[in-house]
Amino acid sequence: MDIKELYKLYQQHPCITTDSRDCPEGSIFLALKGEKFNGNQYALQALEKGCAYAIVDEDIESSALSSQIIKVDNCLQTFKDIAREHRRQFNIPVIGITGTNGKTTTKELIKAVLSEKYNVLATEGNFNNDVGVPKTLLRLNKEHEIAIIEMGASHPGDIKTLVETAEPTCGLITNVGRAHLQGFGSFEGVIKTKGELYDYLRTREDGLVFVNADNDYLCDMLTDEMWCTPYSTDPDKQYACISGEVVSCDPLLKFRWRKPLMELEETGASQKWHKVQTNLIGAYNIDNLLAAIAVGINFNVDRKQICHALETYVPTNNRSQLTETPYNRLIVDAYNANPSSMAAALENFQMVVPHEGETKMAILGDMRELGEVSLEEHQKTVDLLAASSLTNVWLVGEEFGKTNTQFRKFKDVEEVKAEIQKNRPTGHLILIKGSNGTKLYQLPELL
Repeated sequence: MDIKELYKLYQQHPCITTDSRDCPEGSIFLALKGEKFNGNQYALQALEKGCAYAIVDEDIESSALSSQIIKVDNCLQTFKDIAREHRRQFNIPVIGITGTNGKTTTKELIKAVLSEKYNVLATEGNFNNDVGVPKTLLRLNKEHEIAIIEMGASHPGDIKTLVETAEPTCGLITNVGRAHLQGFGSFEGVIKTKGELYDYLRTREDGLVFVNADNDYLCDMLTDEMWCTPYSTDPDKQYACISGEVVSCDPLLKFRWRKPLMELEETGASQKWHKVQTNLIGAYNIDNLLAAIAVGINFNVDRKQICHALETYVPTNNRSQLTETPYNRLIVDAYNANPSSMAAALENFQMVVPHEGETKMAILGDMRELGEVSLEEHQKTVDLLAASSLTNVWLVGEEFGKTNTQFRKFKDVEEVKAEIQKNRPTGHLILIKGSNGTKLYQLPELL
């Protein structure tokens, strides 16, 4: 079968499952492979459970069910091809989002803003890889008016593959930083891979880029023929579509924003600021908030609706969350960590004023996938800590364990949990930050 025939089959059975434990009656089972599993081995089981067809890329012996087995060259590529064909049935804006830090938060903020006016499809959680993106696209239906597709990358070419599947009409790179260097090989590799989103949009007549005008790396990746909507934290950048600045961050971020150029013709409106009190921790989130505003303005969302969306958005999934327990106040940012996000979190933590009687404490976990520069980057973080006013710091993981420091070290999260059970810190404002693999997200319920 070619992709057109496969898509017709999908239209007749509009449910694709990749899990043999979840086989709705009449669905299509697609046999994906991973390092520790091979879906082809479960194709017959899926058919017996009620799937109408099984798409496989290995020979499957079964005389009784052979008419329900469809063999292709590569199941993952077929999954992406079906998803792309489905996406092409919808003439709606598709926003692609990638970046080293903040892409999930930015996606959620954009979704909140656009949902004030539109029926929005958005990536759920962090389903942002070559399996998650097709799954998201296949959720598109006739009710959706805009789609937001988050795209993650850890190797060169990852974003190219995802944009060729999602075919975004506009896009946004939050930033580029030193993350996944083990896969990218270098910081230059990060820039090139994230830039594959721009490369794709450059080929579209309707391609539009939302760009942080304060980020030199992103601006250097633009070319003259590209349509772009810039945003900035510099109120004097009059060419920016949106500008904003931090009002306070103690610890929740309050900021203000305005539309410089586009309001000049409105009587007295050019200097009008819109103030927003958010539920986000971290001054660094202003870039993510301005990105969401720029997207909202582009799609004609009313300014009051934009402010309402940003004021009522509450972060989840251990991203920039403020949690109060009977014992401490916690700033939980334990979903991901790399050198740039760690530095930003520590800089912001320095600015936060503790409550009377509180003392500051930081529990930091390893930054994963940094390859050959891992020790160097962890030592830089330790040196940054040593130069700060923080004295009570717990470092968690093998990489921090190799650094030269006087701060307290723990082998893993289990050692930290054991220490908390013996001698729980109380009366502290605690920053919890680390890569997801360090499992620091297990700590808030103990603190």
